[in-house]
Amino acid sequence: MKKILVANRGEIALRIMKSIRKMGIKSVAVYSEVDRSSPHVKYADEAICLGKAASNESYLLGDKIIDEAKKLNVDAIHPGYGFLSENADFAEKVENSGLIFIGPKSHAIKVMGDKLSAKETVKSYGIPMVPGIDEAITDVNKAKEIADNIGYPILIKASAGGGGKGMRVVESEKDLENQMKRAISEAESAFGNGAVFIEKYVGSPRHIEIQVLADTHGHVIHLFERECSVQRRHQKVVEEAPSAILTPELREKMGKAAVDVAKSCDYVGAGTVEFLMDEQMNFYFLEMNTRLQVEHPVTELITGIDLVEQQIKVARGEKLNIKQEDLKIKGHAIELRVYAEDPTDDFMPSVGLLEKYKAPKGEGIRVDDGFEEGMEVPIYYDPMISKLVTYDDNREAAIQKMISAIDAYEVEGVATTLPFGKFVCQHEAFRSGHFDTHFVKHHYTPEILEEEQKDEAKLAAMIALRAYLKDQNQLRIPETKAE
Repeated sequence: MKKILVANRGEIALRIMKSIRKMGIKSVAVYSEVDRSSPHVKYADEAICLGKAASNESYLLGDKIIDEAKKLNVDAIHPGYGFLSENADFAEKVENSGLIFIGPKSHAIKVMGDKLSAKETVKSYGIPMVPGIDEAITDVNKAKEIADNIGYPILIKASAGGGGKGMRVVESEKDLENQMKRAISEAESAFGNGAVFIEKYVGSPRHIEIQVLADTHGHVIHLFERECSVQRRHQKVVEEAPSAILTPELREKMGKAAVDVAKSCDYVGAGTVEFLMDEQMNFYFLEMNTRLQVEHPVTELITGIDLVEQQIKVARGEKLNIKQEDLKIKGHAIELRVYAEDPTDDFMPSVGLLEKYKAPKGEGIRVDDGFEEGMEVPIYYDPMISKLVTYDDNREAAIQKMISAIDAYEVEGVATTLPFGKFVCQHEAFRSGHFDTHFVKHHYTPEILEEEQKDEAKLAAMIALRAYLKDQNQLRIPETKAE
């Protein structure tokens, strides 16, 4: 493998290219017209403009990406995450074109891409499931029967989706019909598939996922867990590894379940099995993400393993040189997704010019970003600017390092989730480990954050004034005359 095309943009494209270069392989970047001057384009050995800013006119043009890759004698395509990464048709086309797709086979993507088929696939392995119905429905009367059987509250979920789209919590029968119609409509709009299913709503869930790695020789291992319970709009904002609540026994049990999920679909490469955990520490299979996760750096830091490098080695047909018994958790890592969003305005996107941009540096601080000072954060894509990751010997130290790193991060021109990340790290619920996916709902309001920011600004002003008066006082001291 001499040349790899990275079919993505921004921080993940740049992060993948760094591992590619480390392995002595050439990289090819793709970009839209609006991303022409992006760091990932400058970093690559070669670059191709795919088209206009909109993703359906650039980054989603699978056929064009394959054609351009063949023209440049590329050996393999790495999809990153998002865009075409979980598109089974694209993976199959890459395979059929004679190129290597750095990811699972199209069959695994297809099976795990639909939540109902995923549940059916893993059923024979005895993986715990949330009580519910394992078939797509659109009939409200049938939905009422199911809900009466499993008991309210229930969760309506889009079969083909994720990211909170097509998902509705229903507390009672009177709300069922309206919420079901809304879920179906949203699923159709987001995924082109209005199929929904129903399951029991887990009231105070933790979102815990297990990283798996599998080669083409039948070896499957897990690289422990990530806690991803701090979310807004069902999407993760703060992640950490390991979880503050898992015992070694539970970790082993969940790890085995994740490995079985991977085996059930003949998985190859890096993937993530996601679970919900209730208050009694019972865990239930949620879904499998058949790609590299946004939050993969926290796993890399606690294991010392470069997951992108492993993906490439597996794609080359190499055997995993890591055994399960050799893996140990070392230290603790926390990741904050730094979005161009305003946490005081319901996390609405805040795109615009990065008038000032200076990322923190130091031991145990990792910043995966794809922006530079003076660049525009475009409106066309996910508004994530970077991933800020801190690592230390233990959880408390990693949290403190995150707070310091957030304070040292300088961003002007757009609002970001940095203040929200600091709020999370300073909150007793997070520090104690006693939190769930309702952290934002139960503990956060924009007013709290605004008040904290006012207090910090007032303190900074007082410190500045004190320093100024001290300087003025020193200036006024008369020189002593010589005797």
